[in-house]
Amino acid sequence: MSDTRRAVLDALADDVVSGPALAEALGISRAAVWKQIEALRADGFAVESTDAGYELADVPEYGALAVELGLDAPVTVEYHGRIGSTNDRGRELAAEGAADVAVLADEQVGSRGRLDREWTAPSGGVWLSLVFRPSRPPAHVPLFTLAAAVATTRAAREAGVPAEIKWPNDVLVPVADDAVEGDTLGRGGRKLVGILTEMEGEADRVSWIVVGIGVNANIDIETLPAGATSIREEAGDVNRRLFVQRLLEEFYALRDDPESVLPAWREYSATLGRRVRIETPEGVVEGEAVDVVHPGALVVDTDEGEVTVHAGDCEHLRSA
Repeated sequence: MSDTRRAVLDALADDVVSGPALAEALGISRAAVWKQIEALRADGFAVESTDAGYELADVPEYGALAVELGLDAPVTVEYHGRIGSTNDRGRELAAEGAADVAVLADEQVGSRGRLDREWTAPSGGVWLSLVFRPSRPPAHVPLFTLAAAVATTRAAREAGVPAEIKWPNDVLVPVADDAVEGDTLGRGGRKLVGILTEMEGEADRVSWIVVGIGVNANIDIETLPAGATSIREEAGDVNRRLFVQRLLEEFYALRDDPESVLPAWREYSATLGRRVRIETPEGVVEGEAVDVVHPGALVVDTDEGEVTVHAGDCEHLRSA
């Protein structure tokens, strides 16, 4: 989207404004103003012509300009109706030097989950990858993954879904033990969100991070894998524009205040207080999850004492 079109939209969002006033304020011709108004209408914005000037009557549910309008976060949105993978596109942008870009899509056709697990990403979901360049060492990267989980959980809760986080970053809708058909991964709930973080850097600094967030939003549960759920199923359809805005605003607030991430994660945790079994490169760790510590490691109270797990595949064990 052109900067001129964004400027026209920002002006319309503030008040009714005449064509001549827009032209003068932006330093363009009245014909150029009309061209941008028509382009906004083609993008789905309802711009009415009144005696007082142009009036923004309605905003489309989705799209780059729609999400950017009123967004309180330092990020530019790149929107795709259909894409192979937002994370793949995010890596391309990162390699080109981009920062603070959100790649957003209505549908993904080449998506993948953690450990290359299947991830269904049909139209109606929120498929989002954030590209940013934090001044942090690589060891701190897990903190940003936890921040993404917290931000998405907060947005889901505002949409009416009682979401919780399974360590480290699966966002679930909790259910009673033994109640999730197809729960072969010991999630202890129906999966609502998947998060996949990728990075490039050196020993002492991060070059870039891409955090991919996939939300089963306005999707029929019948189209999802067993053990998954959607916002539609749990609480009815959500306005995806407002959902994404809330997610982005929460993420950037957490990114800029890293000390707040772990307390927020603990608040929404489905794992703490549960008996867990974690597959790690060093072997299996089993016991009660008692805390999460910087930069996102899980503390497990085992028969041999407390063990701090930095990475692994976590299974919630069923209650006795």
